[in-house]
Amino acid sequence: MRLTEISGTGSSGWRCSFREYKSSPGHRVYYKINMGEKKLLNDLWAGMILVGIIYGALTGRMADVTNAALDSSKEAVTLCITMLGVMSFWVGLMEIAQRSGLIAAASRKLQPVVHFLFPDVPEGHEANRHITTNIIANILGLGWAATPAGLMAMKSLQEVNPNKDKSIASRDMCTFLILNISSLQLIPVNIIAYRSQYGSVHPTAIVGPALAATAASTIAAVVFCKVMERMGR
Repeated sequence: MRLTEISGTGSSGWRCSFREYKSSPGHRVYYKINMGEKKLLNDLWAGMILVGIIYGALTGRMADVTNAALDSSKEAVTLCITMLGVMSFWVGLMEIAQRSGLIAAASRKLQPVVHFLFPDVPEGHEANRHITTNIIANILGLGWAATPAGLMAMKSLQEVNPNKDKSIASRDMCTFLILNISSLQLIPVNIIAYRSQYGSVHPTAIVGPALAATAASTIAAVVFCKVMERMGR
């Protein structure tokens, strides 16, 4: 296995980092964002669990801690089964859309938008298709379907990276990363499924606030990208 870490400040002037994994045979490529959040979250959750156990021991409520752990495990399994059905349905729907040519048609319709956001990507390049698929999946709130397309899009963007030093992320790669972080969502499928699982009377009530919040974050992301582009960074 060969690992290449692409990290640093690109021609755009923005900090962007990811890793490229290549393994034989087949040279399958995977990208992983490397920003330190994973270790931070692991430490945070481990600390919360440890504090809970210590507090339960000191207050003589270890039985409650044990019951909570068992009940949470049961809920986690139930939630996973529920989300598996939702995920299978929407991922299958995206696969049908791709094989039927709907994604390709949407890619052509969204070409002006994609070109505006990613001006360095040549017209007709496969990166456009992967970017479009990723955008559509994110709009529908399908993070699990957006991830494979996002990985392939990042791989394709690396192929058209204008920097001589390919270990430096291009402006388009940083833009793509920022847009994925902001992630405009029309239908937050995940949150709706969670709310439904936990007995919400109106699980779809989150659609309006989620749309407003993600629209604001996406607009801010696009404005930031274009301002940095105008500044030549």
